[in-house]
Amino acid sequence: MVRATQLLALASVTGMVGAFTAPHRLTRVSTRVFSEAPVAEEPKYETINGWTADPSAFCWGLPGNIAPVGNFDPIGLSKDLDLTEMKRFREAEVTHGRVSMLAVLGFLTAESFHPLFGGMIAGPAIRHLDQVRQVAPLFFEILAVTIGLAELYRSLVGWVSPQDVKKYFGGELKDNYYPGDIGFDPLGLKPTDPKEFAEMQTKELQNGRLAMLAAMGFILQETVNEQGILENLGVGQ
Repeated sequence: MVRATQLLALASVTGMVGAFTAPHRLTRVSTRVFSEAPVAEEPKYETINGWTADPSAFCWGLPGNIAPVGNFDPIGLSKDLDLTEMKRFREAEVTHGRVSMLAVLGFLTAESFHPLFGGMIAGPAIRHLDQVRQVAPLFFEILAVTIGLAELYRSLVGWVSPQDVKKYFGGELKDNYYPGDIGFDPLGLKPTDPKEFAEMQTKELQNGRLAMLAAMGFILQETVNEQGILENLGVGQ
């Protein structure tokens, strides 16, 4: 009798434990569901002029670094920028570099040769527009319209329409647009080889950076002593 009672108690406890234990089949199904959960894919970037955006590289892998300086960004302007902002920064750098190269050439040329406006324009280049305005009152307006048309063309080629920009203040470049490549190449200088293009882009950036410093120096120097750049260098009158 005692033996039977013990067996009955053991069976009851076993049944209670089994009631609170999840079936093995359900456990296997649950494991399979978790193992088949979708994994987020890394974004794919379009290759433009041989450049494919690399989020792990300095400046997303854009050319422009040169020894011995290398990845030079002492105040971290390019740090934590997403691709859209990085392209916009590079577009600004290339554009300002080109304008500065033209400015440096203009300083040196305009102070050395005076074939226009009857030779009445002279002195430091920072005062030339004031003199031109006295001789040709509409010249400045024509110049402003010309610059505006050039900027309009650049915006149509490379920039997203303002009404389609949802996130970025100040504009957004098109996905298939390479910063600075507006398609203007009348002399056919743009290389077709990706490595040669990257090398030319680096040269343009380096010359543009130097020109920005030079143009700033020209303006400051002429403002200080009201003398032309060549005079300051001791090679002009």
